[in-house]
This record gives sequence, structure tokens and C-alpha cells, in this order.
Amino acid sequence: MRVRALWFRDGKLHLIDQRELPDRTVVRSLTHVREVADAIRTMVVRGAPAIGVAGAYGMVLAHQERSYTPDRAAKILRETRPTAHDLAVGIEAVHSAWVAGEEPLVAADRYRAEIVGECHQIGVVGAPLLAKAHQVLTHCNAGALATVEWGTALAPIRVARQLGADLFVWVDETRPLLQGARLTAWELARERIPHAVIVDNAAGAFMRSGDVDAVIVGADRIARNGDFANKIGTYEKAVVARENGIPFYVAAPWSTFDARRANGTAIPVEERAEEEVLAVADRRIAPSKSHARNPAFDVTPARYVTAFVTPLGVVAPRGLASVLARRTAA
Repeated sequence: MRVRALWFRDGKLHLIDQRELPDRTVVRSLTHVREVADAIRTMVVRGAPAIGVAGAYGMVLAHQERSYTPDRAAKILRETRPTAHDLAVGIEAVHSAWVAGEEPLVAADRYRAEIVGECHQIGVVGAPLLAKAHQVLTHCNAGALATVEWGTALAPIRVARQLGADLFVWVDETRPLLQGARLTAWELARERIPHAVIVDNAAGAFMRSGDVDAVIVGADRIARNGDFANKIGTYEKAVVARENGIPFYVAAPWSTFDARRANGTAIPVEERAEEEVLAVADRRIAPSKSHARNPAFDVTPARYVTAFVTPLGVVAPRGLASVLARRTAA
């Protein structure tokens, strides 16, 4: 596993521009906090844990510019995308250090290392769940590109493969921006993990025919009761998995869990520009007078989740609140 979504070197934040994949690997080098905010907003970098780390380093760049207060820099970054909880966590990790007089770069590096370490541990914890699941379905991209390294949903697949498991991955294309077809398939192809891209509408048919043994996805925000937000289309995959008796797992680092939100109704859902739905690769596919709705996420109720794969273990939805309470108390 050699993919790194971003890194900080020589006073610059370097990002793989995920809009260019899989055709080209383009690295953007950023030196200003507003450039980072724009990169998050326009999905140069995407995936909840990755934008959290990008936000942390955006705070470092603001500190280097010497014209921003910690509060002003944090506000610029927080306003980019509302759904992912990790963004606020990453920003706050550096904001609090900056206010306390600690070097922001030290705090950002520490936060990045925590996320990478937790994602690797998610792989270790989750791999046994997939030991007998020869065919696994995933939605959107929850791999290294979305998390800096390892991934959330892809981490157990990676570790299981390293341990000798014979896994095949069904990759939902994930309209409208095709993060599955463009990004997840790119990561799997680089590592020679057998896979096939399927249209989003085909997932239910493959589940019903017995060609899916487990579903595993990432998340952008998980409420205290286990309701969670993830890429649009996740909800229907969870419902169909339940209908067909297929386990449905959600993998996430602690930064994705939002204990302050009691349930999914309190999770903000970002709506993006309608042009993302009306066009593919800048070619309009709908009539010129047609309009679209484009919610980027949906919220899946906890009752459809078999278990959460966390850095500390596999947690059933009914036990999540107590786990989060213990973490808060500690």
C-alpha cells in the first residue's frame, strides 16, 4: 500500500488532485490557507479523514502567513464542507495547540499520525470480519485517497489480502462524481486486488443473486446512536443488504464519531451544485432546461448497521453510545 493522499514538506501542503484521477496523477502544492479551503471545497482533496488532515495543515499555513488569527483561519476552513465531522476535529487539533503556544506544525503532524495509525488499526480489527467474505461490496471511495493512508472501508480489505484472504471487490461507480469508478478502482488496480466496477443501480441485483457476502463503507459523520452520514446512495445499499441477510459494516476513525449529535436528524447534509448531476466530464447529459437536486450524502439509520469497525474493536450500534461516553470521560 503506497498511496498517500497528502503530505507536508518544505512549508507546503502537497495534495494529489483527485479530480484528475485516474487519467493523470497531478500534485498540487499549496502555501496559503485559502488555497486549502478551495481545495477542500472543490474536492481536490476529499474523504472525511483526509479533509480533516488537510484542514489541520491549512491551519499551519495560516500560521506561517502571520496575517491570520487562529479563530479566523479556523472559520475559513470550517465553512468549506458541512457534513464531515473530521474536518472540525482536524482544525480544532491545531487551533487549540496554536492558542496554547504550541507549534502548529507539530500538532498537525501529530494529528496526521493519529489518523494514519487508527486507519491501519481499523484494517487489523476489520480483517477477520472479511475472512470468509469472498465477495465484498463497497460504495464511494474510503481508501487511502480519502484518509491519507490505508483507508477505512478498504483498510480491512488490504489487511485481509496481506493475510492471504481471497477477496473480490464490487466497486459501486458512485454517481455523480464517480469516486468508486475513478478512485477506488484506481487504488485496487494499483495493488492488483481483483475487482469490478458496477453501476450504482446494479448493487441490489448482485446482493439478491448471492454474489455479495458483505458490504463495508466509510462514513462522514456518525451520531451517538449509530445513525451515520455517508456518500449519497449508502442508505439504499444498507436497506438492500438487510433485506438479503448480508452484513453491513461501517469503518471509521474516532474523528468521524460525533457524540454531540444524538441521532441522524441532527447531521447537516451538504447539497452541491446541480451541474455535477447534469453533466459528466464537462459534457451535459440532460436537456438544457432540466434542473437537478444533488445532495452529496444521505443518512442511514443505525438499525441497518451490523457493526462499526473502530480502531479499538468491532462495536454493535446498541453499544456505541457507551463506548463514546467512556472515550469522552477519558
